[in-house]
Amino acid sequence: MEVKLADELSTKIFHHLNQIYNNQDNEKLTNKIISIFFKNHDPIYPNPNVSKWDQKDVILITYANSILEKEKVPLQSLYKFLENYIAPYINSVHILPYFPFSSDDGFAVIDFKKINDAYGAWEDIEVIANKYKLMTDLVINHTSARSRWFDQFKNCKNPGQNYYLSIKPNTDIKDVVRPRTSSLLQEVDTLEGKKYVWSTFSHDQPDLDFSNPDVLIEIIKIIRIYLDHGSKIFRLDAVAYIWKELGTNCINRPQGHEIIRLIRTLIDFFSNEIYLITETNIPNRENLSYFGNRNEAHLVYNFALPPLIIYTLLKGESNKIKQWLMAMPPAMFGTTYLNFVASHDGIGLRPVEQILSSSEIETLVEKMKKSGGKISYRSTKESQYPYELNITLFDALKFHIKDNSDGFQEKRFIAAHSIMLSLEGIPAFYINSLLASENDYHKLEHSGQNRSINRYQWDMNILIQKLSEDNHHSRSYKKLIDLIKIRKEQPAFH
Repeated sequence: MEVKLADELSTKIFHHLNQIYNNQDNEKLTNKIISIFFKNHDPIYPNPNVSKWDQKDVILITYANSILEKEKVPLQSLYKFLENYIAPYINSVHILPYFPFSSDDGFAVIDFKKINDAYGAWEDIEVIANKYKLMTDLVINHTSARSRWFDQFKNCKNPGQNYYLSIKPNTDIKDVVRPRTSSLLQEVDTLEGKKYVWSTFSHDQPDLDFSNPDVLIEIIKIIRIYLDHGSKIFRLDAVAYIWKELGTNCINRPQGHEIIRLIRTLIDFFSNEIYLITETNIPNRENLSYFGNRNEAHLVYNFALPPLIIYTLLKGESNKIKQWLMAMPPAMFGTTYLNFVASHDGIGLRPVEQILSSSEIETLVEKMKKSGGKISYRSTKESQYPYELNITLFDALKFHIKDNSDGFQEKRFIAAHSIMLSLEGIPAFYINSLLASENDYHKLEHSGQNRSINRYQWDMNILIQKLSEDNHHSRSYKKLIDLIKIRKEQPAFH
């Protein structure tokens, strides 16, 4: 390794660590990180002036098992779908967590280093990564309660016994920002007695404790594994919550931002082709902070866009979305927005809390209920508030706010994507929106989870038939592909 380059890299890492940890041997930790992350790989000088994307970049969001086929593992069926219906138009694929999991459709990860056997093998991931830019989730806030680390925590064995955050049950946590209504602390029986484990999202998802640098080291090892298997884009899931500090709201903490900067430094010195996106489903101003000073995320989700587009199209008024667009700052050079109108999760309402009034949000909530959707809530110290709308985008646009049957559902659906495609940033299409899927009540009833309503799994043969006939699925797919083709020819989006 070139001496000057090595010095610059170690200096940057050491600086990040000093901002995160003030009671550790950060020089030793720096050397350990370099030896892990750059093993058999020489670092490069980062080139901030290289554009990592242009107008031809479009992302498909999908589960590994969104497409099912007899006698094939889902990842192979997904690749077949990509080759037959996606390849000429979309160049990037976000495969949602493809690891062994216990709940939350993949986001309660049992083992970060393995592929879920039910989906396929690492070779199947690599086949996709060789043809498309692969986005992989870094679910770093928490693990599954069935993970090896958490089993070690309960049995007071290393290394996992120090990987999770537990506090006294009478600790004042009223100021902690919550994205759920479940209790923050879960009571866990361990060999040392009962412990109360911090669990931001569910009791099957105990939070990791990043104040222990060994946890950070584990995550760095995992990132390198994903790089070696072809990942080009890393989605930092729920990263706003990773640093807990009692007496604060435990969200958007400075140390959490610094951990992102550290990861950014590592990937910048690793390759000019890798980039980060932060998943921070929070009010718009806070979300934008994850760009940092061009030294954190390359991309942030435009989380306010989905609820604003739905509100605009259902009400037939554009004032709110125009005001928001005029107030949005242009992305700094080397950063951009990830634009989407639907995803595997619900349609988040927190990003528009400062844009739509409470009565406007309530109107939207009631309309989604009438369209067959479900509502998920979050707890505050005062009350519970709507957190997200659980519904497919196609069904969300079924009715005008004042008219329960106006015949414009398909046109609204296409218009929603037209607006998205006209904005600065990289557009992303959720597979069940690209295919205009409807609410999946069977999956909702079977799982008992509101988000399942928008996670339909397609049988390949049925999908092929649907796309070959004249129906709203085929019409929507063809119109959306036509819009993508138009956008890809516009250099203004570079």
